[in-house]
Amino acid sequence: MSQSTKNDRSWSKWHMRLHKKLKQNKSLLPINSTLLLAVSGGQDSMALLKLIIDLKRLYKWQIEVWHGDHQWHTQSKKIEEELKLWCLNQQISFHSNKANKEEVANEEKARDWRYKNLFMKAKLLSSKNIYFPCTRILTGHTATDRAETIIMNLARGTDLIGLSTLKEQRILENNIELVRPLLVFDRKETLVICKEFNLPIWIDPSNKNINLTRNKIRKEILPILNSIYKGADSRIASVAKRLESYSKDQQSLAQIAIDFCQGQEINSLSRTKLINFTNSIRKIILFNWLKMIGVTRVSALQIEEINNKISQRNPPGTIHLHGGFIIRWDKETIYISNKTN
Repeated sequence: MSQSTKNDRSWSKWHMRLHKKLKQNKSLLPINSTLLLAVSGGQDSMALLKLIIDLKRLYKWQIEVWHGDHQWHTQSKKIEEELKLWCLNQQISFHSNKANKEEVANEEKARDWRYKNLFMKAKLLSSKNIYFPCTRILTGHTATDRAETIIMNLARGTDLIGLSTLKEQRILENNIELVRPLLVFDRKETLVICKEFNLPIWIDPSNKNINLTRNKIRKEILPILNSIYKGADSRIASVAKRLESYSKDQQSLAQIAIDFCQGQEINSLSRTKLINFTNSIRKIILFNWLKMIGVTRVSALQIEEINNKISQRNPPGTIHLHGGFIIRWDKETIYISNKTN
């Protein structure tokens, strides 16, 4: 655990920046709401927690902290105990969950496990206080995380949605939203915040494991890009922000086209209508249709393959997708099903 020795303050340029952001978008973190913060103990989440604690007096929030112990290393229990003690000293409610190895076998499963437990905790908090429901789950993602995700998605082969990733807010289910207030900061700034306000930082040893994709990008790829073009990570992140509004417009238009191409059966599209669109529009329609149905991972290469195979004069066929989904088509219709259902 590392910490600085500077005096604590309750207002700064960092508070002002976040305050201005919240004033611009009043639905981001509404006044008189319960906020559930996902706190790992690292510099980003601790910087978020500090700013939220200090802004509480202006916004009348109820603050709840959740910590997920992946048990990826021997220090995880100690981090949880020390973080819990710190929160209790700040009079902040603390909650935690421990994962088993199967639940967090890889980065994707670990992320799904975290969001699943956060959502369940938010619902539980709401059920205990119906007059002060928990409708916001906060994570400490920064502009640097956004840049890392863009690079990762580019390497996988992504569409526009993958380039406008890590949105500032998105609905998880019902009225519960995932919010990322720190996208206006980068990782260098969250470290400065922690030092300025004498915040403890718990270093997760697994962050040094470059066998994990994100760590490899953070430790090896981004430093090279920043050495070539100083501030490359911030500019990459700003691209995602600019593309976000364009992506929303594209999704709205895609929905109109999906409705037009709707097949006779549930989860189907008219192949005869779809092939009348241009190649690029067909791919946009297919991508958004699959996402709408629940295919969580589909690459640009897979969309290209599906688009080519359903084109005119090609025979019926089948393609297996991530998550047990199967897309098949005959002369007139394209269907999608899930073999796990």
